[in-house]
Amino acid sequence: MALILHTGSNNKNAYKALIAAEYSGVKVDLAENFEMGVTNKSPEFLKMNPIGKVPVLETPEGPIFESNAIARYVARLKPDNPLLGTSLIDSAHVEQWIDFASMEIDANIARWFYPRAGYMPYLAPAEEFAISSLKRALDALNKHLASNTYLVGHNVTLADIVMISNLSLGFSRVMTKSFTSEFPHVERYVWTLVNQPNIKKVLGEVTQTESIPPIAKKPAQPAKPKAKEEPKKEVKKEEAKPKEQEPALEEEAPKPKAKNPLDLLPPSTMVLDEWKRLYSNTKRNFREVAIKGFWDMYDPEGYSLWFCDYKYNDENTVSFVTLNKVGGFLQRMDLARKYAFGKMLIIGSGPFKVKGLWLFRGPEIPQFVMEECYDMELYEWTKVDISDEVQKERVSQMIEDCEPFEGEALLDAKCFK
Repeated sequence: MALILHTGSNNKNAYKALIAAEYSGVKVDLAENFEMGVTNKSPEFLKMNPIGKVPVLETPEGPIFESNAIARYVARLKPDNPLLGTSLIDSAHVEQWIDFASMEIDANIARWFYPRAGYMPYLAPAEEFAISSLKRALDALNKHLASNTYLVGHNVTLADIVMISNLSLGFSRVMTKSFTSEFPHVERYVWTLVNQPNIKKVLGEVTQTESIPPIAKKPAQPAKPKAKEEPKKEVKKEEAKPKEQEPALEEEAPKPKAKNPLDLLPPSTMVLDEWKRLYSNTKRNFREVAIKGFWDMYDPEGYSLWFCDYKYNDENTVSFVTLNKVGGFLQRMDLARKYAFGKMLIIGSGPFKVKGLWLFRGPEIPQFVMEECYDMELYEWTKVDISDEVQKERVSQMIEDCEPFEGEALLDAKCFK
């Protein structure tokens, strides 16, 4: 009986065994007519793997599931296979890097990519943690590869096969050039491996993604087909029901939306859109034109200024994650775009400090913003006293992205307008 690998198409976990087979001279056939979501739920498949996951390797001695176990089995079919290490310590190092590739690299790529692809619920804090953990792992890998072409010894081992199978998913789906450029030795390693003939035969051409995929929208609920079926069956019996429902729908439609309380405030002499245009269009003499224009426009009766300081700056050890954190905050503030202008500064050299300045319509921070944007609780908010010249100058410096700011280098400045 030949070895038969049961798997869906383009499964990076199946690549491990297929690449190991190429290096080991072992013939592995793919199961014919395998349909993910159907075949792996059949009674025959569940006898091989009770939880229905792929890949599964069917052997003369019985089935094997879990991709790393399958890859090890295939490699061990060749006596004294160098893929497994040529000494006791090398064999231990191969196992070490297989575990690292699975627990530190693959797990965090999955926590980043799968929610964006819609396979898991998306949670911004979970994504930030995954990215931070992945960068820590890549940093460790990068340091090792600074003086090593491969993970163990001077040739490809099973550790490299498992690692490249995992990294190929990351590079092709979420790890853009701007993300991986911090790890040049990892980049070199990836392009070296994907061009090895035995690996390329399985993976094909690997190209790096140019952008991180957007967050997948929740799939539409299959309510429409049911709605079509019910009227067909019950039109004759319950003709009165639509008549009762239609007025309800008609009555709801004309109901005007409740006005935002900020729209009921007395008119202000400051026109927010005019300030935003001035800010965006001023390219020269920013202090003399835009800053002066801001203070000429500012209406303390109709608007209020607020400083904000992130409460957990000690967590901001990774620049990429910190910038994403601030970017996510600004996205979630979109509900206030009509009533606010903001500047967020990321300063220091790690841990990074996040400080902000916000202009809000009204004398206080709008209640709907406090209730609907959970990020607000992550910051300390202090109302600006414009009679204090020191605070007023701080406002001006934050608007113009003054560098250094308060004695520290400016990593980035983001504007909400």
